[in-house]
Amino acid sequence: MSQVRGDLVFEDDFDASSLDCSVWSPHYLPQWSSRAASAATYQLGDSCLTLSIPVDQGLWCEGDHKPDLRVSGIQSGNYSGPVGSAVGQQPYREGLVVREEQEPFWGWTPNGGYVELRARADLSPRSMVSLWMVGLEEQPEQCGEICVMEVFGDALVPGRSTDVGMGLKTIRDPAVPQDFEAVRLPIDLREFHTYAVEWTGGEASFFVDGAVIRSCQGAPTYPVQLMLAVFDFPDRSGDEHVPRFTVDSIRGWNVAEALVA
Repeated sequence: MSQVRGDLVFEDDFDASSLDCSVWSPHYLPQWSSRAASAATYQLGDSCLTLSIPVDQGLWCEGDHKPDLRVSGIQSGNYSGPVGSAVGQQPYREGLVVREEQEPFWGWTPNGGYVELRARADLSPRSMVSLWMVGLEEQPEQCGEICVMEVFGDALVPGRSTDVGMGLKTIRDPAVPQDFEAVRLPIDLREFHTYAVEWTGGEASFFVDGAVIRSCQGAPTYPVQLMLAVFDFPDRSGDEHVPRFTVDSIRGWNVAEALVA
């Protein structure tokens, strides 16, 4: 048996004049700060979503998160416990407590299939972009990560090649192995490319521009939410620069089984 792409079950071409907030929340893990303090800088135009970080954008969780970090991101799910509780997704340190309670929000939370991103990015050595998918954490151990793509600006040879990270991250789920690798590929990040993952039954295969790059065993077998963001690390060397992550589309398909002779 092999897996083939089935029905298209999700598509966002970012053609609308506003972000589809039935699917996306334009706030990065707001429970650890607030919705206002975690709001993304973004715009829609030319059938694309562009996430950016202006030079005057504030730090995320200023004074607490180390290293200093600025971020513009959207995510397709979120929830938390009440203020003062430790119940929340992706805590970044021990002892972290909720600062602003978040109502449960579930946009698109697939459990297996084929997810594809078409995007380009403009980075400096101190910035990065990523599409990753994480468990919803309604049960705390269901927090493993499938990283579809992760690129740091200091891993670019402009116009020639870049390291593209992809694979699995344990986070706090012992059932998910740490199986992540940055692969050098002959692509120009400033041009549009497609990044994808097919996962089912605990196996995940990662693609760039339709070519399979690597495969992993032990992928999460529970629903995941999408996290899409551009990051800036002010403490790193490099001139001030407005990093941009321009997304043409995100699509998802079911995966169907087919007999191959």
